[in-house]
Amino acid sequence: MNQQSSFIGEGTEGLLYLVPTPIGNLEDMTFRAVRILKEVDIIAAEDTRQTMKLCRHFDIETSLVSYHEHNKRKAGEALIEKIKAGKNIALVSDAGMPAISDPGQDLAQECIKEGIKVISLPGANAALTSLIASGLSTERFEFIGFLPRQNKQRQIFLEEIKEDLATLIFYESPHRLKESLTAMYKVLGNRHISISRELTKKFEEYQRGTLEQAVSWCETGTIKGEFCIVVEGCSTQEEKEQWWDTISINQHVEHYLGLGMTSKEAIKQVALERTMQKRLVYAEYHQE
Repeated sequence: MNQQSSFIGEGTEGLLYLVPTPIGNLEDMTFRAVRILKEVDIIAAEDTRQTMKLCRHFDIETSLVSYHEHNKRKAGEALIEKIKAGKNIALVSDAGMPAISDPGQDLAQECIKEGIKVISLPGANAALTSLIASGLSTERFEFIGFLPRQNKQRQIFLEEIKEDLATLIFYESPHRLKESLTAMYKVLGNRHISISRELTKKFEEYQRGTLEQAVSWCETGTIKGEFCIVVEGCSTQEEKEQWWDTISINQHVEHYLGLGMTSKEAIKQVALERTMQKRLVYAEYHQE
């Protein structure tokens, strides 16, 4: 184990701060976050233009450099060299916690490999903000983030998590919201759901109901802004009474073939779900 004592000991090397920024309402910026951004030598930002607006609002004059998905390798190496030379650097994303669904995780990982201190500050986060206001269970939850873009991969992924007992948290963009909700309804069933958008802003909105209702709402609702989707986990009743209990092995295999799986993939999945040997599922499906 490698121990990090974040605030003990003075060294010649710098460190990396992971600093949350507001997800909409600037009043959610913490006093500590403002102080750190003023004190560090450099702020590494996903979008320097967006971060510049934040800095101007809080009178932060620290130099900005760009660090994003398309330059993370080269920019990351340069940042690590600066930290080794004694510079303190703060990493921010456009909104919320850096390293959550953005390339900040790569910089944090590389710094840890190099023995550089990585210190995270608490602050605004869309996933947890949506979860605690969803009305769904917070005892156990799983952050999924964005679903795969392709229909086949998205449906296969949902099949893999459909038995999870934890409440599920997704991010989604407006142009893919309807197809993602439709896929969830088809694979997960008619579970309870909470959809939020424009969190902490003037037009903050929650839609709470079932997945069936959510798909219908997409036809007439306001599909603007970034969305956070919180979905009820698999219930113990669902876990005991599997959906395939009432269909044959052949129908079970055909279901996955219809989702775009190959015959080999479908047989493997059916064997896994029914806790059977693959050769038995294969024999049943291919018998004359």
